[in-house]
Amino acid sequence: MTSTLPSLPPSTGRPPADALAVIALLLGLITAFTWMMWPEWSQNPDLSHAFFVPLIFLLLVWESRRQGTPRWLPPGRLSTLAVAGALALGLVFFALAGLFAATLAWTHALVSCLLAASLGSFLLAGLLIFADARLRLVPFNWVSLTAIFLWLLVAPLPDGTYSRLTLALQQWVTGSVLQTLHLLGVPARQHGNVIELATTTVGVEEACSGIRSLISCVFAGFFFAGWLVRRPAGRVVLILAAPLLALGMNFLRSLTLTLLANAGKDINGFWHDATGFAILGVTAAILAGLAVLLETKEPLPAAPASPAPAVVPRWPLRLFWTAVAATLALGLFYVTSARPAIRQGQPPPNLASLLPVRAADWEVLTPNDLYQFADILQTSHLMERTYLRTTSPGQLTQLTVYVAYWAPGQASVSRVASHTPDACWPGSGWFAQPVADIKDVPAVPGLIIAPGEHRVFRNNVGFPQNVWFWHIYDGRVISYRDPYSIPALFQIALQYGFRRPGDQFFVRISSNKSWSELQDEPVVREILTNLTRIGL
Repeated sequence: MTSTLPSLPPSTGRPPADALAVIALLLGLITAFTWMMWPEWSQNPDLSHAFFVPLIFLLLVWESRRQGTPRWLPPGRLSTLAVAGALALGLVFFALAGLFAATLAWTHALVSCLLAASLGSFLLAGLLIFADARLRLVPFNWVSLTAIFLWLLVAPLPDGTYSRLTLALQQWVTGSVLQTLHLLGVPARQHGNVIELATTTVGVEEACSGIRSLISCVFAGFFFAGWLVRRPAGRVVLILAAPLLALGMNFLRSLTLTLLANAGKDINGFWHDATGFAILGVTAAILAGLAVLLETKEPLPAAPASPAPAVVPRWPLRLFWTAVAATLALGLFYVTSARPAIRQGQPPPNLASLLPVRAADWEVLTPNDLYQFADILQTSHLMERTYLRTTSPGQLTQLTVYVAYWAPGQASVSRVASHTPDACWPGSGWFAQPVADIKDVPAVPGLIIAPGEHRVFRNNVGFPQNVWFWHIYDGRVISYRDPYSIPALFQIALQYGFRRPGDQFFVRISSNKSWSELQDEPVVREILTNLTRIGL
């Protein structure tokens, strides 16, 4: 699609009115997406770089006109088909985002990713129109494509991908630090993501896994490659160096904190935060310096002037407004189909009343250190009780029930969903085991329980844990896997609506026994009966 015409400079005159209307519409889409994502950016430290993306986008678009290669697309059927394809993708991504929002809520990471993809598709369609050789408003080059691509890096990763990536990084950082300590002669051993030293222990938490610096460095790598580097080979080097640099610097930070802890220093607070900010700053500075070194400083050849007036391509413009009208109509349908939250305006529930404090033949334990996780979970409404019973010598039955609550708007659906046993338990020394049915439905005669997620874990000594958990949003259990068919999603959308900012519960039941051994226990029936009041 590269133009075979002479390389012409961008049009410097006033853009036609039709082009100005397209620019205004695209800026409106950017504003709407930014407004919708702002709460997630504010709550999610992994996306702290996202606040700069509107300014970076405008900067790169300007740089693509000023210093980028003035590459224009020749008019023709191929260009029109490319615009049509980009617009079709934008409409499809937006439609899927609405359908998944009916099941998972608008604040879910998967929905955010689809909305980011939709915005990127519409921006790509706009670029294809602006890069037409008859209009020559924004050239079709690496810099302008980078400006669009960066919008895909400011949406949260889907929960499953995020959990697997974080767990892998935690294990790698913990193992690497442990091996380095042994090389330095420091005695230490590993339990999951916890390093046990002679006098203390150091845990590599989710935030310390390197996921935050990895995402930010990849973003910075693409930005500097688009802004400062012109040679394709230099851009590839910078982009590949960004994640490697992020992982290496985070390893140095974790090793430094571990050595400080071994020396008796309190690494919480100042040292933890100071090293985190220092690593991000140093990494960004190294990437910027590498970009400057990779820049050739060779001036671009001057392009001959063209007196021809700017003309907006007719058919791509018609396709653009048709797709925009269809998207706005679909968005209006989503808004008018929204319904108010079930528990809107109601006070937080008394979680302690859901879990009986006494049970015949059971010892009931209530931990008093649960609120140490309040900052990570973004809620102080937490309750957990463990029920223990010894039926015969050496035969212990353990049942633990955990419930957490978030008010409407307190945390995004993705933030709540990111703290499932899949993400948290392996880091504390539990190992996932094969499960015959991960959609196990705990059966209790006379009660209708929503399908839950079923997992099995074992620790280092072989102690088993059957785990069932549910994520409840606005009075109904969120299905993480099913349904994935478009007709089923549409039925859920019509039944429940497309946007209801409801409250959230997370319920987890774990036991060393199978469900068939628990379902007839009176205390289990009482607990599940209470939990059905919140949507279980």
